[in-house]
Formats: sequence, structure tokens, C-alpha cells
Amino acid sequence: MFCGSDSPAKSTKIGTGHLPVLLREVLGVFTPRENKSYLDATFGGGGHSRALLDLAPPVSIVAIDCDPEAVQRAKVLSESYPGRFRFYDLNFCDMDQIEEIQFDGVFFDYGVSSFHFDQPERGFSFRSDGPVDMRINPRVGQTAAEFLETASKDELIQAIKVYGEESAWKSIVDAILKARGTELLSNTKSLAELISNTIPTPVRSRSKLNPATKTFQGLRIAVNRELDVIETALPKAFDLLAPDGVLAAISFHSLEDRIVKRFFRKLCGQPLDRNDSTPQQMRSVVAEPLTRKPITATQEEIAQNPRSRSAKLRAVRKLVGLT
Repeated sequence: MFCGSDSPAKSTKIGTGHLPVLLREVLGVFTPRENKSYLDATFGGGGHSRALLDLAPPVSIVAIDCDPEAVQRAKVLSESYPGRFRFYDLNFCDMDQIEEIQFDGVFFDYGVSSFHFDQPERGFSFRSDGPVDMRINPRVGQTAAEFLETASKDELIQAIKVYGEESAWKSIVDAILKARGTELLSNTKSLAELISNTIPTPVRSRSKLNPATKTFQGLRIAVNRELDVIETALPKAFDLLAPDGVLAAISFHSLEDRIVKRFFRKLCGQPLDRNDSTPQQMRSVVAEPLTRKPITATQEEIAQNPRSRSAKLRAVRKLVGLT
């Protein structure tokens, strides 16, 4: 979730089994130098942070994560790199609350980490039975089960059709509404089975994905307000950059990537999309692109870490001399 060995992924697990994606590529866009400071806005397993801290000459890292389990992983780095690592228990959209006011690089790795899926009690996965929770920060907000029981029909459609990008959204929404008040919406296995049973067999057979995959994605995004948080955080991250600093983000699906792409294009004075007819003289240019196209994982990395298959890295550099 969030940040010179021949196999950097193996050296950055920090005991969690979580492999940081696009690690070499992230280090490449930052080109860390002595006394530089970086903000890992999505600490997660800490793999990207550890890799940066391991570099010579030394750099310093500030990390953010609102998952209480990340606190323990952060303590490991704090003890291993005294004076060079600091952690804040915050959602990354609140990064403007930290004491540090400027960084040479800010990094996002969106989505959930593999260790979330490996813990049935967190409710992110249907592979093992557990409560339908899905909260990144389990201390606040409603669970996904509570959302399923109380959301309006329009909110369910938004979660499953828009966030989940699920073509069979109508039948799934109807099935969820009918299942309210039963135990079917409370456990991951029963919810996944309910979803699977609403999708015709010919449709299920055409996809390699489990039929519940997209709906679970949509529910997770809705419960954690993931897209709103990304849109809020990106401008704050750019404001925290020093001149010549780098802002980088790894996204895992088209909804995340679209937000990052549009924001970066705006910073670079480029049209947001093919329908953007704003005259060039009306655009502000405050950054330059470091990735003309998103950087994706190599076949070697995908073989080692299948989660990296859908990862896309984009990066921009803040221009010097801005007022």
C-alpha cells in the first residue's frame, strides 16, 4: 500500500509477506540524494520506505498510514533507522496536518496491501470466510456489511456499477436488497456466493475473475471513500513538494489512474482529455512529466508478484522558480 539489491522485493517484506510493487521504478524516478527527505503517503507494508532508507547516501522518510496495524511495522523502521524515519497515524488526505512542510519527493501506492487480503477478519477477501468489514481504518466509519444493509439503491448502484465496474450490477443490487435482514450480507463467503448466483453461468464462464471480485472492489472503494481521498490528497501532496521535487503515484485500476492522469496533466499544462478545449495560454504549467506513459511491471516482477500486473506508475517533477 505504501513507500541496491538484485532482488529488492525480497529484502523489503518486513515480515509481512507484502511485496512492494514497481520498486526499482520508484527508486528510479526519485533518484535519491544525500539529506533529501521523502513522504511515503501510503506506508502499508513499508517496503518502499525501507528501500529508500537503505540507499546510500542516506535520506530521511516521513510515512503516513491510517491502518493501526501499520503502526507496528513503522516501529520496526523507526528502531532500525533512528533519526531518519518518522510515522504519522493519519489518512493520507490529512497530510497537511503533519509538522514537516516540504519534501523532495512524495509517493502514493493506492489500494490495499496483500496482507489485508490474507487476514480474513479484515473482510477484504472472499477466499476465506470473515466479517464483511473492508475498512482500511477499522477504528472509524461503517463496515461494508453496514453499508450493504443501509445504503440507498442509488448508493449501491454507484458502488457496484461505477466503482466496481460490474456489468451485472442490476441483478447484484436487486439480490442485495432482497437479502437485507438476513445473515447473507454479513460474511464474505455468503456474500460472494450471493453475488455469484446472480450472474448467469455463461457470463461467469467467460471471465477468469471470481464473480464477486468487481463487487468487492466497488464496496471497498465506497466504504473507504478511496476516490474522494485521492482527489483531496493529490493537491496537498504537490503543495508539500520542494522545487524540483517529484510526485509519484501507483494506481491499480482505471478509476484511480484516471484521477492521477488528469491531475498530472493539469499540472503540466496539458489538456485533461480529448474534450478539453481550454486555450493553452489559459493553462498553468507548474510541473513537467517524468513518465510520458505509465510505467508498468516487467514480466519478471509479475511472475514474482502477480499483484503488480495491474500497477501503473506516473510521476511529475515540480518546476523551479514558481511563485
